[in-house]
Amino acid sequence: MSNNKLAAIIIDDEKLARDLIRNYLKQFDTIKIVDECENGFEGIKSINENNPDLIFLDIQMPKLNGFEMLELIEENYNIIFTTAYDQYALKAFDVNAIDYLLKPFSKERFKEAVEKTIEKISNSGRPIIKSSLPKLFPTEEKLKRIVVKKNNKIVIIPVDTIIYLEAQDDYVNIVTPDGSYLKQNRMKYYEEHLPNSFIRIHRSYIANLNDIKEISLLEKDNRIVILKNGNRLQVSKTGYKLLKEMIR
Repeated sequence: MSNNKLAAIIIDDEKLARDLIRNYLKQFDTIKIVDECENGFEGIKSINENNPDLIFLDIQMPKLNGFEMLELIEENYNIIFTTAYDQYALKAFDVNAIDYLLKPFSKERFKEAVEKTIEKISNSGRPIIKSSLPKLFPTEEKLKRIVVKKNNKIVIIPVDTIIYLEAQDDYVNIVTPDGSYLKQNRMKYYEEHLPNSFIRIHRSYIANLNDIKEISLLEKDNRIVILKNGNRLQVSKTGYKLLKEMIR
């Protein structure tokens, strides 16, 4: 908090939307806007530098959307989503977002959300949002890219470049031609959200069918897949049944 005021950041790619929030916030003398950002990259940098008490966050933005941005933030923050898309509302509340403002929202509706946030901050501080991040995406939506952080750099991985994924405790190792990247998530999530060209061949592996060169039998009921890059991955009985169905 700065000078006993709550520090707020506005993250939205539309200037008119940022201006509206700035104008609506004039009625709150307990809140100070410390920054405005027009994309997710700027948003992450500003959040890390300013450690705000409150974030007004759009969802559909270029470069990184709001959900991808949240996945890369290491701390927990009070979030008020401001978006023109209503399909993410339930998912936003699943991760304890303070409120969800559907554009165009009125000054009265905005005031209600901010007052609720001020009260929550006063009573309990920042909510926990990180543990439920995989729920942010609608269950029917297939991933087109995965955003990771490696060596303090943000990397956007197009899904069709992924060779395979490997379970590693609470993380998933995503292997691509350009290297491998660790992402904190569950294999089950990727099994459900990757396109149909990916198949769970083993409890530890999800492989891209386009990168499988051959299936080899080592001994009775013990099979492996050999990938085009030479990697060899174990195949379970269930995985082999799925493979046979997919390559018929």
